[in-house]
Amino acid sequence: MSRPRPDWTPPMRDGVGASRVAVQPGAGRTVLEFLCARLPALDAAAWRARLDAGEVLAADGRPVDKSEPCGQHRLLWYWRRLDAPEPQVPFDEIILHRDERLLVVDKPHFLPMTPKGRHLHETLLVRLKKATGLETLVPLHRLDRETAGVVLFSLDPASRGVYQALFRDRSIEKVYEAVAPWREALGTTLPRLHASRLAEREGERFMQMHEVPGEPDAFTRIALMERNAASGLARYRLEPLTGRKHQLRAHLAALGVPIVGDRIYPVLQPEPAPDAPPDWREPLRLLAREIAFVDPLDGRTRRFASTRRLSLHAPGINPATA
Repeated sequence: MSRPRPDWTPPMRDGVGASRVAVQPGAGRTVLEFLCARLPALDAAAWRARLDAGEVLAADGRPVDKSEPCGQHRLLWYWRRLDAPEPQVPFDEIILHRDERLLVVDKPHFLPMTPKGRHLHETLLVRLKKATGLETLVPLHRLDRETAGVVLFSLDPASRGVYQALFRDRSIEKVYEAVAPWREALGTTLPRLHASRLAEREGERFMQMHEVPGEPDAFTRIALMERNAASGLARYRLEPLTGRKHQLRAHLAALGVPIVGDRIYPVLQPEPAPDAPPDWREPLRLLAREIAFVDPLDGRTRRFASTRRLSLHAPGINPATA
């Protein structure tokens, strides 16, 4: 079923854009019954409270009464919010560039890109919407929550498609850096183009990718940048030529040098309990260092680089006192 096009879009609230849900005929006699059946993550009491507070709107912006027949609506608007407290990520994003079409940001570690699950206000997208007031912001690509570095956002819907095409057509040059153990046997092969076929694992380790026999579908250029003999770690330059899930993490793990701070490779670590306090001490030492491309609208070569630096010290050591 296609989503009906809205006649009107509500303004964002505290950086959170409104979500819409298409009304399905027969899903419930009233709006309240429909919402409870269609979005059961909230119970009837929670939906009743939101409806009574005027936080659910019709397509034309009118607050909806909980007892209205749902059949008279095409769609409904509501704002997502979290019932449980959301831990504040104690690291800041940095705006590197802004013009009429693009916003370029240096994302910190631990900050999710967009709202999902237990993350809403402490996400890069919502933080940026609050800071800039730009409701049209849309990420052109994504980084994992654990990864820091350069991210591009579109702020102009009219030109968004041409920039999205750059990523789809792999016309973007991406450079990453990673800190991982040093292995002499690997070092003698660098620089190298590492090619393999990646597939998702099955069972409890479904989050992991691993190398399997077959035609390669993941390609990464790997080079040594520097070594730290005291810590046994090295800084690697990584250029992904393809965009497979967890490609850089999986490739380095397969080469016997998993990235420092990786909780997925080579061993999948259990998720902390939902009520456990966040541990900010050991980030994944993976950084989206640089993005470059030829602007499809004006022909200029654009290049943006992160201002962050990955530590070469051993895990658990404070660089200031080492």
